[in-house]
Amino acid sequence: MPHRTHASSVAARLWRRLRAEWTELVRVQKSDRPWQLPAAAAIASGGPLLAAAWHGNLALGLAASLGGLVFLYLPRAAGARGLARVAGCAIGMVASHAIGTASQVSPAATVAATGLVAFAAALLCRWRGVGPPAALFFVMAVSIAAQTPVHPGRALLNTELLAAGCLLALAVAVAYRLLLPHDIAATPARPAPAGGVVILAESLVIGSFVALSLAVAQAAGLERPYWVPVSCMAVLQGASLRAAWTRQLQRIAGTGVGMLLFGALAAAPLTAWHVAAAVTGLTFVVETLVVRHYGAAVVFITPLAVLLAEAAQLPGQVAGHSVHDLMQARLLDTVIGCLFGLAGAAVLHTSALRSLVGRWVRRDAR
Repeated sequence: MPHRTHASSVAARLWRRLRAEWTELVRVQKSDRPWQLPAAAAIASGGPLLAAAWHGNLALGLAASLGGLVFLYLPRAAGARGLARVAGCAIGMVASHAIGTASQVSPAATVAATGLVAFAAALLCRWRGVGPPAALFFVMAVSIAAQTPVHPGRALLNTELLAAGCLLALAVAVAYRLLLPHDIAATPARPAPAGGVVILAESLVIGSFVALSLAVAQAAGLERPYWVPVSCMAVLQGASLRAAWTRQLQRIAGTGVGMLLFGALAAAPLTAWHVAAAVTGLTFVVETLVVRHYGAAVVFITPLAVLLAEAAQLPGQVAGHSVHDLMQARLLDTVIGCLFGLAGAAVLHTSALRSLVGRWVRRDAR
């Protein structure tokens, strides 16, 4: 009898835990984000592809479309001063892309470059209080650039195109502020910033795990694993270990569903106009959903990111099996990146790290 009572108690606790986990996974947040903001982001990212489709050369618009994402660094709480942040992030995006392109000389250089950009982006974003997407797009820029084979004569052109996309994003941000000057939310209360040594230590952890995730993916022989460090960084940006755990579950599940959506898109004949329209529409949907439910947004983030990285080669891959292989590869990338991101978050949010940093500070103060 006591044994049955104990088993019932364990089952009840497990059921409550599973219910709490499910509630956390499906929780939908409220949002005061106006529809004009996702629309402006869609213009900044989709505009270059629409122009490229008009000129019949989709490849020229892909790097510029990636640069257009820098519009999302426009803070709603900073008024016109937020434009300076967009300009600064644009410089960072261009530098990240250039570093990634230069790192194609060897796999070791690619790992080092990706880890360096992740470290520097995390350090600067935490130091300056840059909120989401924070360091994520810088890692995306360096990772896609590093993993996309490019003719040496065209390497500089791609970076120039990304810079042009960043300029378009800045112009869209200026227009957005002029047309919607009332859309300036109250500045949210921020916790006291961590000390410089703590920020440095946390950024080192982030950069190390992002680099390690890519190194393991390369050692495993994965082809173009650009989504591994991106997924790792996305999980590492969780505000707590609990948030990182929830985010990695949402990202894996969302990527699985998102790959089915990408498969449906790739199964149809994809012209340059179709790709441009898809990127524009997906950007609008992502920026509408991401503040409400991260997992739902990932369903649309997945085909968006794959189109930005693969669209130039996609017409030759639509012969069924190649698209299927691509879907499997990106899902495997996500799982590996999320696992390393969760491991890094466990280190990042443990009290042992802060205790170690505290000992360094006290030792240096003597």
